[in-house]
Amino acid sequence: MPNGRYRSLLVASHPVQYAAPLFRQMAQHPKLDIEVAYCSLQGAEQARDSEFGVEFKWDIPLLEGYPWVKIDNKSPWPGLGRFFGLINPGLWRLIASGGYDVVVIYTGYMYLSFWIALVAAKFHRRVLIFGTDGHEVGSKEGKRWKTKVKRVFWPRLFGLADVVLIASSRGAAMMQALGISSERVALTPSVVDNDWWIKEAEKVDRAAVRIGWGVPPEGSVVLFSGKLQPWKCPSDILRAFAQANVPNAHLVYAGDGPLHRELESQAASLGVADRVHFLGFLNQSQLPAVYRASDVLVLASSYETFGLVVNEAMLCRCPAIVSDRVGASDDLVLSGRTGCTYPWGDIDALAALLRELLPDRERLRRMGEAARNRMETWSPRESIEGIVEAFEKGVCLKSSGALAP
Repeated sequence: MPNGRYRSLLVASHPVQYAAPLFRQMAQHPKLDIEVAYCSLQGAEQARDSEFGVEFKWDIPLLEGYPWVKIDNKSPWPGLGRFFGLINPGLWRLIASGGYDVVVIYTGYMYLSFWIALVAAKFHRRVLIFGTDGHEVGSKEGKRWKTKVKRVFWPRLFGLADVVLIASSRGAAMMQALGISSERVALTPSVVDNDWWIKEAEKVDRAAVRIGWGVPPEGSVVLFSGKLQPWKCPSDILRAFAQANVPNAHLVYAGDGPLHRELESQAASLGVADRVHFLGFLNQSQLPAVYRASDVLVLASSYETFGLVVNEAMLCRCPAIVSDRVGASDDLVLSGRTGCTYPWGDIDALAALLRELLPDRERLRRMGEAARNRMETWSPRESIEGIVEAFEKGVCLKSSGALAP
């Protein structure tokens, strides 16, 4: 720890629009001396996203303002989303020779490179930190065998970390249930670049955006933002919207994916196609206008580790209705104040909330203001404080000889 700064290697699968601003702020922190090792540059380079179904690269800077290095990927089948898609043996040499106090792995254990970095950190006696933004052991696909395997595997997996990073209150409760001591857990809130979202939202001409959608001045807008994938349950929102049958209400889908055509067909069969708008894939710089022009975000997911679209919406003064499977529900969605929570899959309950809230424009406005205020203490500042706390815990464990085996 030269000059009282933690020399830290952050191992990441690829540049992510949410992580880059955090890395920039970490690089400026007086207690941190970071370097980011990328196993791939997908996201910063033009590539096809299989879930969005389009070719794109993010239109915000992902590789500026912090030190980083690309580690050669030796996989014969390179790509994200598969175990052998990232094979980066150069991580071993970097961890061995880089003089790091701490190694933080952000790749997720479903990549071979995660295990290369883990074994290297253990072998070379670096403080090892990794975690999850999840809050339950259930699988995204709802497969029971996966849940059973995770119940056995996860306590052993997270037991390998000297300190475990978790992203939400629910995540902390899950770690406790898995038997991970609270002394080895640090809350690093799942965040976006608050300042950027607030600044961009203030530039939006809300009325002009709504006119472009064909929404009348007295109309209300329900928003879905994300990939049109089965576990996001975008069909639940459409069915509840049709059932609520609120006059002058419109439903906007910002995002693309395999359910697009099915949703268009369903909207026609429900008789609401003229009030349902599909915007397709939108890059990061386009989203503040969408949130700011909407009255309420709905996230109906059956599985959602956190749900950063909730952060984005609330920073743009858009309250959120979320299912009780969404990780952000406990920390950000304060019932009746910044949004509402309903039981996942309960179309009647979601329709009732839409029917109650959409006609009350003043109440939605107040909830939007409360949502924006809630985000003042759920920001990169708190997340970096949690990271520094994790480093301090890890170094303390190392000095006391209590490192995880």
